[in-house]
Amino acid sequence: MKRITITLSDDIAEAFDAYMTESGAQNRSEAIRDLVRRAMLQRQNGPADAPCLGVVSYTVDQTTRNLGARLAQRRLDAHDRHVAALSVPLDHTTALEIEVLRGRLSDVSIASEALFLERGVAHGALSLIPVAPSKSPHVHDQENDHPHSHIHVQPSFIATTQDS
Repeated sequence: MKRITITLSDDIAEAFDAYMTESGAQNRSEAIRDLVRRAMLQRQNGPADAPCLGVVSYTVDQTTRNLGARLAQRRLDAHDRHVAALSVPLDHTTALEIEVLRGRLSDVSIASEALFLERGVAHGALSLIPVAPSKSPHVHDQENDHPHSHIHVQPSFIATTQDS
């Protein structure tokens, strides 16, 4: 860990203390680490080939002609990138869609931006989670074991020396 000192205006310090109380952070260091981590993850300027998970959320106007079919075909065309999808009806014509994607940062970002440009799609947001594949497959000591590997969540898109 590296210790740093920051100076905040009284207004920002007061708002920060209120945030800390609301968020349940145990101390200022924990709250600052959380805010900095989230701010860094919102930046989509990591290496284009960095592996990631992307959580895409958006609303869909179901009355838009052929939109449902186009969205379904989009998922089928990139089935290797789509992990999960959830549709939450909000009213008689609008649904909140949530998708989990995996792949290279550039592929996930480009696919999300293309989706947000679709007629009938609104309120699009992409949250990125940097990941790294485990270095080797393993087996657990249980019945029906099979070799498998995991992905490990990384603190940022900046290369780390952390063992996976």
